[in-house]
Amino acid sequence: MSLRRQNPLVFQPFRVYDDAMSASQPTFLREINLPVSPGEAFAWHERPGAFERLRPPWEKVTVVSSRGGIRDGARVEVRMGVAGPVGVNAVYRHENYRRGELFCDVQERGPFAEWRHEHRFLPGDNGSESCLLVDAIEYRLPPGGGVVAHCVRQRLERAFDYRHAITLGDLERSARAGPVQPREVLVSGATGLIGSALVHRLTTRGHSVRTLGRGKANDVVWDPARQTIDAAALEGVEVVIHLAGEPVARRWTPSQKERIMESRRRGTRFLVESLGKLPNPPAVFICASGINYYGHRLSSAADESAPSGDGFLSEVCREWETAATMAGDFGARVCLVRTGIVLSPAGGALGLMVKPFRAGLGGPVGSGTQVMSWIGLEDLLDIYLLALEDDSMEGPVNAVAPGAVSNREFGKTLGRVLHRPAVLPLPESAVHLAMGDMGREMLLADLPVRPRLLEKRGFPFRHSGLEECLRFTLGRTVASPAKTA
Repeated sequence: MSLRRQNPLVFQPFRVYDDAMSASQPTFLREINLPVSPGEAFAWHERPGAFERLRPPWEKVTVVSSRGGIRDGARVEVRMGVAGPVGVNAVYRHENYRRGELFCDVQERGPFAEWRHEHRFLPGDNGSESCLLVDAIEYRLPPGGGVVAHCVRQRLERAFDYRHAITLGDLERSARAGPVQPREVLVSGATGLIGSALVHRLTTRGHSVRTLGRGKANDVVWDPARQTIDAAALEGVEVVIHLAGEPVARRWTPSQKERIMESRRRGTRFLVESLGKLPNPPAVFICASGINYYGHRLSSAADESAPSGDGFLSEVCREWETAATMAGDFGARVCLVRTGIVLSPAGGALGLMVKPFRAGLGGPVGSGTQVMSWIGLEDLLDIYLLALEDDSMEGPVNAVAPGAVSNREFGKTLGRVLHRPAVLPLPESAVHLAMGDMGREMLLADLPVRPRLLEKRGFPFRHSGLEECLRFTLGRTVASPAKTA
């Protein structure tokens, strides 16, 4: 029996579709219960950024073009990485749009001989207060594709473990927070690892986002070095999330250190001054910072009350936060997000570590005893959303998970998740020789940091354990909350 049945309103996924599975026309099914109504779950999928939210971070998939949302006739073109620079483009057409119930995407061009994905939204066990989301995919591999059929199936299973965990996590938090009060949000640094993910988290929650950057593709164009900004484009902004700054994960020359400092000190001050000149300045200013604020060698765990420490990065964080707090002069609520090591294979520290660890070349750095305070990307996004929506969030907040680990334990855990040994050490002398002060303050940093403010608020971490977080973000989950048939 095909997905293209005569009565599409009758949906009995397992009884109807079990007979459809065959070697030539396999069907993939996955369902999950969500704590919101079918209408709310459908609305989440229809908002801008939903496709990007559901894209696994280990998959090399980029949106080339998209128009029409998910309504009938809408199309999206994506580029899928195969190996290195090699990739293939695919075009999908949307059809069978029924608000609150169903939408489908059908491959027009791409790697499959046929592909049809139905997204169904049915009343759950609690009637209108819950939803059963069912993903039903009918696909056919191209001639000769049978040799990779098992790999395709595994790839789908990994992807939908991730997709349904993201959907469930986002909607659980929406249900807990209550109906959204949409805000007009300006995000700087929106092309980076955190910024690009944050934009999609905000839009799927229901907020409107403008991006601030140097290129013309941004909604608001600025050049912090030249102190120029399109002030007219700032009108109407209610919340600012400021992430922009010169990258720090590279060897520091004197000129590089100056760029790192000035991009945060001078750039943030200029942005705050420009916002303060508006007839109606934003009510909230949220600024990124780092746990390096506390220094790079701590004898005990630091919470938000701990003083600033020593070192170049500590000075950078102090100057960055000082410039950000100037937004209080025009009445804005200021929140400073002191972030630990962000875990995502799409970039940052983990993005750099995955390749050598997969090759069996991972191991402890230096003595391996130094403490690493980390945070899963999804938890970090939730913290920014909390800072935006909760008016009691003010001042510094340590954006780290409660489960800090030693560098040696981090390497062992990553090796275990990737099924690779992690025993090759990187001596401290080699770190100093190759990376200088940057290596000393970042790779060799001993920074046990406690998220005291979040713990007091009962913040619901999605991933408080390191192995759980790594398995999720690398697609190495051992169990799924959903059901596959």
